[in-house]
Amino acid sequence: MAGPTRRRAAPYLMVLPAGLWMLVFFVIPLVLMVSLSLQTGNLVDGFRQTFHWQNYTDGLAAYGDKFARSLWYGLLATLACVALAYPAAYWIATRGGRRKPTYLSLLLVPYFVSFVLRTVAWKLVLTDNGPVLGPLRDRGLLPADAHVLDTGLAVVSGLTYNYLPFMVLPIYVALERIDPRVVEAAHDLYASRFQVFGRVVLPLSLPGVYAGVVMTFVPICSDYVNAEMLGGPRNTMIGNVIQSEYFDNSAYPLASALSFTLMAILLVVIFVYARALGTRDVLEAARR
Repeated sequence: MAGPTRRRAAPYLMVLPAGLWMLVFFVIPLVLMVSLSLQTGNLVDGFRQTFHWQNYTDGLAAYGDKFARSLWYGLLATLACVALAYPAAYWIATRGGRRKPTYLSLLLVPYFVSFVLRTVAWKLVLTDNGPVLGPLRDRGLLPADAHVLDTGLAVVSGLTYNYLPFMVLPIYVALERIDPRVVEAAHDLYASRFQVFGRVVLPLSLPGVYAGVVMTFVPICSDYVNAEMLGGPRNTMIGNVIQSEYFDNSAYPLASALSFTLMAILLVVIFVYARALGTRDVLEAARR
């Protein structure tokens, strides 16, 4: 009896450390924040549990435009990541040869530097007299008053730069898993390169695209560093509002309510995206 019991308990024992970690550092703080989002009061007099659901409606009414801007910037940056990441991942997977690890390492080298420092460096690149705009303005290719900083374009560019590897790596893994014999069979059946890509490679790589979109869209919509450093006061995202309510205004219940509202919106968006893409079809393609 001891042997079969031990074998049945083995999977649960292996999951136990990760489960306890998630319980202590995710589930319990999440429950505490849910409770905090329904409280009223202030930092001086303290907060009391009053089940004040109006924190959610007030936050959504006051900052609805920030939620919309975060989703819009997240969509643009995610699409830009897909457009840049897929060709890069495809080239590494099909043409990288023995140097594939080297190319992937070069892609990840910037991420050994702090996220904030990389964003500051991006800010220096986009300054009016920086290495990009300065020469273009000197040669008359741009108007003298042209600028990129403190615009939505700067924010989307910074978000795309900072989260690009989160799109490249899943797509690369999906492309690397494609059996070369399937591609060869398509060529043997006189399919053109575009037909092979559209009917074989792209469908089989959709699991990587799906995972990459989820891994980039969610943190991009929650980001506040890029909007703070590159966008200015007219391009703030909901993450900037939550950060300000927590640390500047000490409005903990409102900030918690805004956080859970953002979480709910992102869950709905991801659910709609999964239904539209067809998660079951994606998973079936991954098994082939």
